[in-house]
Amino acid sequence: MCSVFADAESNGLIEPCPEAAIDSTGLEASVRSAHYARRLRDGGRRYRVPKFPKLTLVCHTQSHLIVSALAGVGPSYDFPLFKPALLSAAWNLEIDRLLGDSGYDSESNHVMARQGLGIRSTIIKLNPRNRGRRWPKARYRRQMKRCFHSRKYGQRWQAESVISRTKRRLGSALRGRSDQSRAREMHMKVFTHNLMILAAAGP
Repeated sequence: MCSVFADAESNGLIEPCPEAAIDSTGLEASVRSAHYARRLRDGGRRYRVPKFPKLTLVCHTQSHLIVSALAGVGPSYDFPLFKPALLSAAWNLEIDRLLGDSGYDSESNHVMARQGLGIRSTIIKLNPRNRGRRWPKARYRRQMKRCFHSRKYGQRWQAESVISRTKRRLGSALRGRSDQSRAREMHMKVFTHNLMILAAAGP
């Protein structure tokens, strides 16, 4: 995908201090999986939730190019997917600011992005856990509590726009019967989406 972003930069699609947003979405499997995830209802009674193809994306908010894509299976928590998705994104784009919703709220995610990859700013909405404690103890989560940039965070909707656009133009259903074939389809949709943006930008 590096060549895609080299072309995007030469076409003026990448600003000097790029901003990106991370988000996840579920897709439809044309053939229902026989596998199920078990969850607990209130009271301890178990029920089953059908699994579905899940795609985690890091998107460049200005151009709507997809910087990295992680194909998996849901339902699952979002925050463990942050690190592999962002490590992949770092090969394609030198991100200056990263936006994420409360599903990615974790001090370790802030630390990995800022100290590990040198991202200047991470704006991740706090997950209202530990309701009895007013202030988080960890450094970066305390920053989110003390000074949350709502206006800048508002650009996170660009990732939702990318997801909506991809599903609308390339379809939200997958034809593959296995998790591996569905993962290949999801990556192909991502690649096609990026090519369409480059083609629209012109030479």
